Amino acid sequence: MGEEIVSNHFRKQDFREYQSRLQQEFELLRQWFEDRAFDTGPKTGGFEVEAWLVDRGFGPAPINQPFLELLNSPMAAPELAAFNIELNTSVQTLTGRMLSRILEELEQTLDQCSRAANKLDAEVLMIGILPTVQERQLALSNMSRMTRYRALNEQILRLREGKALQLEISGRELLQTEHHDVMLEAAATSFQIHIKIPQQQSVRYYNAAIILSAPMVAIAANSPFLFGHDLWDETRIPLFEQAVSVASVSTRLTDRVTFGRGYVKQSLFECFEENMQRYLVLLPEVMDRPPEQLHHLRLHNGTIWRWNRPLIGFSDDGVPHLRIEHRTMPAGPTAIDTIANAAFYYGLIHVLANDPEIPELKLNFDQSRTNFYAAARNGLNASVVWLDGNSVNMRELLTEVLLPLARQGLQQQAFDKDDIDTWLEVIRGRLQSRCNGAAWQRAWVRSHGPDMAALTAAYAANQRTGSPVHEWSID
Repeated sequence: MGEEIVSNHFRKQDFREYQSRLQQEFELLRQWFEDRAFDTGPKTGGFEVEAWLVDRGFGPAPINQPFLELLNSPMAAPELAAFNIELNTSVQTLTGRMLSRILEELEQTLDQCSRAANKLDAEVLMIGILPTVQERQLALSNMSRMTRYRALNEQILRLREGKALQLEISGRELLQTEHHDVMLEAAATSFQIHIKIPQQQSVRYYNAAIILSAPMVAIAANSPFLFGHDLWDETRIPLFEQAVSVASVSTRLTDRVTFGRGYVKQSLFECFEENMQRYLVLLPEVMDRPPEQLHHLRLHNGTIWRWNRPLIGFSDDGVPHLRIEHRTMPAGPTAIDTIANAAFYYGLIHVLANDPEIPELKLNFDQSRTNFYAAARNGLNASVVWLDGNSVNMRELLTEVLLPLARQGLQQQAFDKDDIDTWLEVIRGRLQSRCNGAAWQRAWVRSHGPDMAALTAAYAANQRTGSPVHEWSID
């Protein structure tokens, strides 16, 4: 959820000063867009993988501070809850054997994490929602020791005028509860894909990411259970949206987790304009930094969690660049599944963003949004409307249309042929077996009953093998 801040209590003066700095940086960013001042280098990519720390009984283990001290790795950081961590990969050019190199890097990091966790009688698990987590464990006492998280909680509750957060998810079963802090969000861990693109291509890539949100969440779904309830294939989606909701208490507020309000038309600057116009500042941390670092603007953007989020970054020589962060997919089930998801995404987004027949002119934004929530709810069994205007089964769309397009996109970017075969075969196997993480978890419960600890133990045992989820047994 971003960089650390100093204070978690703010005065009206802090908000006024921050707004002044934010406006100055916003005008500077406007000028950069007008001057086309962004990096024009090759497209690059990298990932963030969130994970759980679990104890020997496969419940959440709130030990990320001693774990991270023991791990001592620049590739790992704390997340909102003390039982969550974030693992990062290096940034590499999208070509050749990039994906295999990142797999090797991720597996090395996970191996180091495993050794560190074992010393604390714990284990690292990549899964969207931990089946064993209980609502009472999502408490402020289990929040990571970062000022940023305390401040976010305080400011969200301030905007909610102290009213409890209402969680209602209607899936295969119904879950209704209320919660008095933002820790519900800690139950959802994700796999976030970044892609750096040239400014002249950024509109097409951003809109392609929106269109691809439905198929990506369907192929990767891995979060069917929350608090013992069988809900959506990717329950993370409604959980995160409601966990920090503010719009339900006032019509003047816009929810911070969102699919968005429309495609970008002329420039990604439109998203930052919307940030200024529709979103109140949450963390008015005033810093004595040059406007050119966009510190206040980037901090504000970091408290607005679009499922596809535009980011401003800087190269080592200080040149600004544009990135798109795709946030729809859950963590897990294995490192191989994770990289296969990334390969699928990088192939597809290239094809859609470079198609002479502009996809967003064929599929309106409202339909893209409808597709996304249908896919999050029903996964591979969802019914969606695609670019030809016809309704189609998601698994059929993935198999017959998108899998060949992903191959085409990877080939056009000169990815290694053997790598393309390896990663897309994982996706093909998932489609042929009809088994993503959500399907496997439900199949296990049908066979063994709704024992969430035993389910998690079986999931962890399979994850340790490193085999992709479609090869897992349910014995």
